[in-house]
Amino acid sequence: MRIVKCSLIPRGWCVNLFGTFWAADTDWLDSYVINHERIHTAQQRELLFIPFYLLYLIEFCVRWCQYRNRDTAYRNISFEREAYTNGPNLDYLTHRPRYSWLRYLHKPQSPSSM
Repeated sequence: MRIVKCSLIPRGWCVNLFGTFWAADTDWLDSYVINHERIHTAQQRELLFIPFYLLYLIEFCVRWCQYRNRDTAYRNISFEREAYTNGPNLDYLTHRPRYSWLRYLHKPQSPSSM
């Protein structure tokens, strides 16, 4: 995965666009964060990138209407749930079945369990 420093990205944030990881600084990036982003890259590739971004935005809007809280909505996007759940497992991508994010689609977390 290519990591690019970009001053346009707020500090402490990162963006994965088409398999390239953009961040204002890289000092805080650890193996967990990088693996989390690699999971997103796998999701993007299997959906041919543009559909990934469309589905991500649609699901965020649905979750925001459901929870009325931006952070809770973000944490419950199926793509994020797969990446957060499996980010610590550095071997996850070696055995990850395609479209694994689908199993996180219908099981949203309650706000109290976050």
